[in-house]
Amino acid sequence: MSAPFVIHVRARYAECDLQGHVFNAHYLTWFDMAYAELLSDAAGRRYSELVAEGIDVVVAECGIRYLSPARYDDELEVRVALEEPGNTSLTSRFTVTRDAETICEGWIRHVCFDLTAMRKRPWPSELRSAFARYQVEQLR
Repeated sequence: MSAPFVIHVRARYAECDLQGHVFNAHYLTWFDMAYAELLSDAAGRRYSELVAEGIDVVVAECGIRYLSPARYDDELEVRVALEEPGNTSLTSRFTVTRDAETICEGWIRHVCFDLTAMRKRPWPSELRSAFARYQVEQLR
């Protein structure tokens, strides 16, 4: 059964702007944290081990929709669900919630990258298969 992958974060004081809201760019940091943890979980080893094997990912494009501000010390849930991977790319969909309220939605398209050849490469079959457990059919 497939399901989104979840991490929990607490908004830190240093992440907030003068209005007391989490500054917009920090959401991308949280997306990256969730994606890296998902990738490690899918691979069965740390992301740094994938990099040591010559497999990396690069961001091709991303987008964010802010619905309500997060504030200092808010406890947040960051969910990430995957679309079906392409040959070399993978789109991840993110939802940030506080309690049951969705405060942010976003997406990132990563491209699998061969560090030795310095070019994009197909996803390894083991990762492609492992991604299935995080794919959610009804993505926006």
